[in-house]
Amino acid sequence: IKYGIVINASKCIDCKACMIACKVENQLPTGSWRNWIRPLWNTDGTGKSEFQPGQCMQCDNPSCVAACPVGATYKQSNGLVAIDPAKCIGCGNCVTACPYGARYRNPERRIADKCDFCSHRLARGEAPACVTTCPTKTRIFGDLNDPGSEVARLLKEEKLVRVIAPHINTHPNIYYQQGTRLLD
Repeated sequence: IKYGIVINASKCIDCKACMIACKVENQLPTGSWRNWIRPLWNTDGTGKSEFQPGQCMQCDNPSCVAACPVGATYKQSNGLVAIDPAKCIGCGNCVTACPYGARYRNPERRIADKCDFCSHRLARGEAPACVTTCPTKTRIFGDLNDPGSEVARLLKEEKLVRVIAPHINTHPNIYYQQGTRLLD
């Protein structure tokens, strides 16, 4: 198993249901978010709004893992980048090292935090809360190694997907369908 998400940002209506579902599901403190929707300002004169949903990119080559001085941030066999709260010293190195701004320091627990694709839900065979809550099905979640999964099928059609900032070589596992403008 190697989990990933393909995002069709053209479906995003900025309702923020994904953000609220994540916040409630993971009991996040006030002002803390594991995912986001960023507005993309339209410059073509059509007046059509566009949005870029995002979260931890669950990179294959995560800079946050290398930045952690105590090994609290690590890569799991299922592709997820995880944090061991018992080891985290709250130094913030991983927060600074993440080129996507996907990490933060939890103000209550005083340790690093980030999206983990709702690991507790995955353990029960359920998809992440942001995926199941979205009314427009913007995020497509699944096993990138399963050729029968929708995410694997979309990735096979390589010209249809891309990643944010490919030049930094973190090899993210959050993909965006072609035609979506991205903030790099």
